[in-house]
Amino acid sequence: MVCQTVRSCVLNDQIEDDDLSEVEVMTLPLDAWHRARGGRMVEFAGYFMPVQYEGILAEHLWTRESAGLFDVSHMGQLFVSGEGVEAALEAVLPIDLSTLKLGSVRYSLLLDENGGILDDLMVSRWNEGFYLVVNGATKWDDIGTLREALPDEVTLNHLEDHALLALQGPKAFAALERLVSGEYPLSALTFMKGGRFVLGGADVWISRSGYTGEDGFEISVPNEAAVAVADLICAQPQVKPIGLGARDSLRLEAGLPLYGHDLSPDTDPVSAGLTFGINKRRRIEGGFPGADHVLKVLADGPATLRIGLALEGRQAAREGALVFAGETQVGRVCSGGFSPSLEHPIAMAYVDAAQAANGTALEIDLRGKRLPARVVPMPFVPHNYHR
Repeated sequence: MVCQTVRSCVLNDQIEDDDLSEVEVMTLPLDAWHRARGGRMVEFAGYFMPVQYEGILAEHLWTRESAGLFDVSHMGQLFVSGEGVEAALEAVLPIDLSTLKLGSVRYSLLLDENGGILDDLMVSRWNEGFYLVVNGATKWDDIGTLREALPDEVTLNHLEDHALLALQGPKAFAALERLVSGEYPLSALTFMKGGRFVLGGADVWISRSGYTGEDGFEISVPNEAAVAVADLICAQPQVKPIGLGARDSLRLEAGLPLYGHDLSPDTDPVSAGLTFGINKRRRIEGGFPGADHVLKVLADGPATLRIGLALEGRQAAREGALVFAGETQVGRVCSGGFSPSLEHPIAMAYVDAAQAANGTALEIDLRGKRLPARVVPMPFVPHNYHR
């Protein structure tokens, strides 16, 4: 059976060498690089990707304490440009591009006509247009949705000739600063800011962003320079290569949703706690897909909310587990696992809004056994972004 998600292969502690011979799985520019370093490869989002090197727990804690290099080249890098591009993107996304400055990065959402979440993404303003990073598992659908919605005057280019690396952790800056050059120093970048630099002789785009809750950088690099850049970064004493398993446990501790698990067309941005992805002007004016439904939920309040749960004991709750208040089912777990940093299980769940207050005592059903849990604030581990 092919591992369809990291959750089924990693968080259930059932990593297996699956028979992938009958499945067409693509490789990334760093495929041989990962294998040479002992990366254990699994299928994820249609690509072979490293799930771990020396072990998920060790890689997780190393990233929290030092710096880890993640290959996230499976994600979609898109460039949108042309006459009227700003208005065209605002008709598709609930973002206010008039307040997005050159080099700035902003979180946004791709919604369907009912306000359901098709994807979450990052948008950056470049001189010539807008750079979007979308999720790997949804990128082909996203490209189709965007091309259908954008007018003929606007061009969407899929940057398949670029890899994407993420250097994350409290020592990421120290490791990267000595390696880059540009018109301004790397220290000029604060959280959600980006710019052009030279790294390993290659022209790259670097943004101070990531998916771990730690300080860090995402680096878009030409495919032909990816190996040299990865070698250069991992030659720094603060840096080790890190796999998808630790990326998932890190993002869970940071309270960050994963598309396909915590987000889907069945969830709206308000229930998901992502209203910051709908900028202030757009909440007033609307004009984006699903606006009528989303603005109504904003006004009336959501029926369910994504919340954090801390569990007692050592047994973790998994995606799909039912959440109870007494004998009444009030929700369902969407992500769960053991927190290496906190040394106890944590989970995210959608529960009835009446049960979402911090401190609320709940129970999670695990194969007929009830696990005590309580609602806690997210993130579970404080964010360490460099603002």
